[in-house]
Amino acid sequence: MELARREGRQNVSKLFSSTGKRTFVLCLFLVAVTLVVYNPIVRNGFINYDDPQYITGNPQVPSGLTWKTIRWSFTSYYDANWHPLTWLSHALDYQLFGPKPAGHHYVTVLFHALDAVLLFLLFQSATGFTWRSLMVAALFALHPVNVESVAWAAERKNVLSMLFFLLTFQAYGWYARRPEIKRYLLVALFFALGLMCKPQIITLPFLLLLWDYWPLGRYRQDFSSEVVRGMPASAHWLLLEKCPLLVLSGISAVITLKAQAAQQAIQNPAIYTLRLRLGNAAVSYVRYLKNAAWPIRLSPMYPHPLDLLRMWQVAVSAVLLSLITMLVLYYRRKRYLPVGWLWFLGALVPMLGLIQVGEQAMADRYAYQSFVGLFMMVCWGMAECWSAWKLPRAALAVVSIVILAALSFLTQRQIGYWHDDLTLWSYALRITPERPYVIHLELGIALDRRGLFDDAIPHLRAALEPTTDRRETPLIHIGFGLYDQKHGHISEAIQEYKTAIHSAKDPEVVVDAYGNLGSAYREIRDYENARQSFAAALRMDPNHSMSLVGMGLLEQKSGDFGQAISYYSQAMSHDPTDVGYILLAQAEYRSGRTGDGQAAMSAASKLSSDMQAAQQAAATLLAY
Repeated sequence: MELARREGRQNVSKLFSSTGKRTFVLCLFLVAVTLVVYNPIVRNGFINYDDPQYITGNPQVPSGLTWKTIRWSFTSYYDANWHPLTWLSHALDYQLFGPKPAGHHYVTVLFHALDAVLLFLLFQSATGFTWRSLMVAALFALHPVNVESVAWAAERKNVLSMLFFLLTFQAYGWYARRPEIKRYLLVALFFALGLMCKPQIITLPFLLLLWDYWPLGRYRQDFSSEVVRGMPASAHWLLLEKCPLLVLSGISAVITLKAQAAQQAIQNPAIYTLRLRLGNAAVSYVRYLKNAAWPIRLSPMYPHPLDLLRMWQVAVSAVLLSLITMLVLYYRRKRYLPVGWLWFLGALVPMLGLIQVGEQAMADRYAYQSFVGLFMMVCWGMAECWSAWKLPRAALAVVSIVILAALSFLTQRQIGYWHDDLTLWSYALRITPERPYVIHLELGIALDRRGLFDDAIPHLRAALEPTTDRRETPLIHIGFGLYDQKHGHISEAIQEYKTAIHSAKDPEVVVDAYGNLGSAYREIRDYENARQSFAAALRMDPNHSMSLVGMGLLEQKSGDFGQAISYYSQAMSHDPTDVGYILLAQAEYRSGRTGDGQAAMSAASKLSSDMQAAQQAAATLLAY
């Protein structure tokens, strides 16, 4: 027994006998722990917030990696975004896993684990401290505030942009050791790739200036622009050195604003006044600090408080932030303190709502990059305090393990809330006391999609009543229209769809409303108005699947099977469904093209999880 224990200790010693072996083992440890903690995610599905636009209902992603998808990814402002690498990532997932969510989720977890490893390697190589760097990476991997970025399929852009963000820092450290053009070009390349995943890393050039100060120590207090290889440089030169990266940031900012303006995603400044935006920014900073230290009641939606925000909240937040800043500056000899604090403050600037996009006051996904600054402050601060107080290192290890175990428990619980949209929005409604209108809307939609119409209506009404001038109102009217249509109240449904058309500013909402209006008219056999409604939708979006299928049904009803086949085929090329292919097959058979009909039925069977239900749905559509 003693011999076995001795051999075991020797084997462990061999694993840590060199820096390289130790680093490799610790990287494997980070990956293993991350995968174990996040493993429940494979049981999660997609949710009804952004996932349909990004994945399941996207016009191009289900086609997989094709030249058409690649071209669309780089030229489209779809859903108020320009992030081509993110679209290609989703397209590859769809090609590999189809519409099954488990594969999509697990790829994101793998990216998250890789981000944690890169973060560990970055801090270890830049500072020379292994265990502190490991703790920073472990906090990043296991902190529950990052669950939103990992468990929400549509937030693949977050973990993917972080990957290139960290690679940019690694390349910059390589460049700083021996400044050369080819090394700098690698830095710029990684940064550009990161911006093509998500523009939130736009502040990276400023974070590199902090990195120059600590841990690279490149800053020298004189005004010489001379750079000696691997030696400190002046502030003037270090700033000049970042100019090409700042140009990339500027280009990304312009593209992002154009994309958001094209889809009318930027909120009305008359409602979100500058005073409200600045006040919310101060309060949000403090709420982020609270979520870092006490990560419970984390919500998928923190609605903007608007007029509910009180001046005393803003004042207290501003005072607290000022006190922390003064304290950090007082202890500025501990360089990791000002660097970590300014990293936290600076990385959040693009997401503070100074230009308000969406309804949120803040979001957990915005902490993915910014909390690295807080983690470095905590880990280096604890280690130095422990050393100064001459406490046993084993005790510090025990405290670290307890903290990580507690965070792992909270993270797994948070993953459970993202199991499906009904679970998520029910949880969010319980913990959101103020202005939960958007949450009511999403919960109502989730209930409606499950056929729980009577349960959905109270939530849809709760979302509508106080929000007559908000952008979600047309969506709610569409929801009411769908409810009325499913219950046979076609006249009421038509009126709701018309209200949505007249009140909507988002072209995509108008197109959907016209498509639903056409289906309602067709249901009461008002074929002329149905045709006009579908045509109006197709003028705005020639590839709108619902309207293409609707026109196909009208042509098939009139006996023009060739034109019906044309409409069905175009719809299936952009949004393939089992019901759509069955309709196409029926038209092919009726026109005497048996072989093409069999091919369409084969495509339907590959897509369908329940062919009998799909055939029944197709028969119901053909009955009108």
